Amino acid sequence: MARRLLWASLAIAPITILLDAVVHPSKVVLFLLAAVSLVPLAWLIGEATEHAGEHTGPRIGGLLNASFGNAPELIIALVAIGDSLPNVVRGSLAGSVVSNILLVLGAALVVGGNAALDRRSLLVQLSLVAAAVLVLLVPSVPGWHGDPDRHSLAVLGIVPAIVLLVVYLVMTSRGVRGTAEGHEPEPGGWSLKAAIVALSVATLATAVISEILVHSLEAFAHAAHLSEFFIAFVIVAVVGNAAEHGGAVVIAHRGKMKLATEIAISSSAQVGLLVIPLVALVSFAFANPLTLAFRPVELGAMAAAAIFVGFVIRDGRSTRREGAVLISAYAVIAVVALAVGDRGG
Repeated sequence: MARRLLWASLAIAPITILLDAVVHPSKVVLFLLAAVSLVPLAWLIGEATEHAGEHTGPRIGGLLNASFGNAPELIIALVAIGDSLPNVVRGSLAGSVVSNILLVLGAALVVGGNAALDRRSLLVQLSLVAAAVLVLLVPSVPGWHGDPDRHSLAVLGIVPAIVLLVVYLVMTSRGVRGTAEGHEPEPGGWSLKAAIVALSVATLATAVISEILVHSLEAFAHAAHLSEFFIAFVIVAVVGNAAEHGGAVVIAHRGKMKLATEIAISSSAQVGLLVIPLVALVSFAFANPLTLAFRPVELGAMAAAAIFVGFVIRDGRSTRREGAVLISAYAVIAVVALAVGDRGG
């Protein structure tokens, strides 16, 4: 029955898109519809990823989910750059890294309970997040004084962006080559082609819905009197990662903890080493290219989250208690984000 409801609720997404294009309802209505639409879309991405993982194994399955799940994040960032909202871009990207390895992973552990994890793979992904923070210090530190969006800082970020991309591509290719062979799909499962098609369609719809939600969030933020940084770091980041949230939790609920944890942590690594530098380089096609001048609170949150999660999973086992601790840690960081306010404010 639940599955039938989820399949039926997928219709909410095209209805939301149609209403936005034709009827132009209030921003509050659009926000609610878009938020509801993301739930079944996230489920579909999780469902398709699970079937794809049956053909490829958990490591490549996690990479597939992270790649498709981060597409809305990339699109949201580019839309915000076009609207000259660099603080929203940086805040949402940093918040994406933090929410994936604390909130998404924590939720997966709570749902999945006690299970064995791929400790080595997860620690490698976390070390990549930490390495990304170190590299991002190069363009960030000069931005702590003067105009953080000056063109010279955007130029300074080119080399670090390229370094991050190269590291990501090298590590990803090594991880894929090192994946064990011989994964047999379960009887009655989707074909790999069907799973990829479903992932593509769900990701495209998620990207469109996420854009609608972000545009409606601006009016919501004004009415709620929330800072631009909090909106970007928490709300936009969580919205942009709805696919990972739903996918990881659904897969963890089915007992596939290795795949669920790969989704959460590899997604953070992908944002840090692929999405952030890619957004920075593509932004040169816009009038005001993005500088990678992250605030100390953003870099600190990413580094602290990676270190804390590494400590939690060091034994290679997951527990519901550890999941609750990770979610609590995310709540603390969210409160800090609310307290610090906007840059220079």
